[in-house]
Amino acid sequence: MPAASFRSRAVTVCSALALAGLAAAITVSARAADASVQFVRTAGDGFVLAGKPFFVAGVNNHYLTFGTEQEVRRVLDDAVQLHANVIRVFLQPVIGSLDGRVPSVWNWQSPASSSDLGVNGTYLLYWDRKSSQMAINEGASGMHKVDFLVDECRKRNIKLIIALLDFWAYTGGAQQMRAWYKSVDRNRFFFEDPRTRSDYRRWAHYVVNRANSLNGRHYKDDPTIMAWELMNEANIEPASLKTGWVSEMSSYLKSEDSNHLVASGGAGVNDRLADMRIPTVDFGTWHGYPLFYGLTVQQFNKLIDQSCNIAANLQKPVLLEEFGYARSNSDQADAYQQWLDKLQSNKDCAGWLVWRLVSYQQDGKYPLDEHDQFDIRNDGSPIWSIIKEAAEHGVIGRGHEVPRQSDDTGRPQ
Repeated sequence: MPAASFRSRAVTVCSALALAGLAAAITVSARAADASVQFVRTAGDGFVLAGKPFFVAGVNNHYLTFGTEQEVRRVLDDAVQLHANVIRVFLQPVIGSLDGRVPSVWNWQSPASSSDLGVNGTYLLYWDRKSSQMAINEGASGMHKVDFLVDECRKRNIKLIIALLDFWAYTGGAQQMRAWYKSVDRNRFFFEDPRTRSDYRRWAHYVVNRANSLNGRHYKDDPTIMAWELMNEANIEPASLKTGWVSEMSSYLKSEDSNHLVASGGAGVNDRLADMRIPTVDFGTWHGYPLFYGLTVQQFNKLIDQSCNIAANLQKPVLLEEFGYARSNSDQADAYQQWLDKLQSNKDCAGWLVWRLVSYQQDGKYPLDEHDQFDIRNDGSPIWSIIKEAAEHGVIGRGHEVPRQSDDTGRPQ
């Protein structure tokens, strides 16, 4: 082959390869850009998704990480009917050792319904006596349950706020983890002992880097997840220890996952949302139960304004991410209407998540809920209708796609 012809062909081949490489790079870049806009971000004192304001109109549920698959689907389908765009959950349960020699601080083998904390043999974290350390249950009775929840939310276009742990001992939580080390200190030990701090960091690392067994996507790359919370209602004392722990762990979580928002998950009333001032905390959270705080309905309404004013001053969103008022109160419907109207009308309020949405249990009945009486059910009641209307205004009124129903195969109906 003549030298000139060889050079000409070489140039042609190189040009083709260069163009192919450029096209591939553009494709990868476009995919990355497309993925980035799917994640919820903050903008001032609000949230944004795909360049539009994202008002959170959501629900909590306490058993989605250990309920049966049918129970999980029922809750998610009811959330769709409610037009809720976010669901908040905790990663639980946590137990002692499987042989019982390191005891569980709660009755994890209770035969009760899921809503009453019968966990169907589920456990995410446990004490491994052989290795004398925390262990993670990656199987069908463990993290596969979380995989299922995340994937089912993806099918329905519902976002998740996930607290990595619960402070309380109802299903083990941080109280079980300090009990592994024979501590009886509820408020300090877990947050300052090097062993529990290491356990927490290892757990956080595992969760955000886990690949979902159903869709292969790593949690840290999944836009179905709106945000991580360090812990539900971490009641840390003293305040200086709380600030240090939240600062350290939020920074660590950010170093592991740059896609998702991070919040403390704190109740936020008594400390006036102090952790919002920490740079690696993206938004503030508070939990509102008027009777627990000795507040009237009207005083609680003013507290909503005060929290949203803090959001405006700090230019970070604030979520009322738990609230409830017992159905035994004759003014329950009026109270919910007032609070939801306030959250909708105050432009500095970023949203709300009611405590709590429940659905039919495995026995085909709703939970009794005779204690707190906060349960929200898809029963056509005035409370259901009030919350549904508020969610419609919050989600549809801001031009976002509503959650959608899904059949069992995941194909939208």
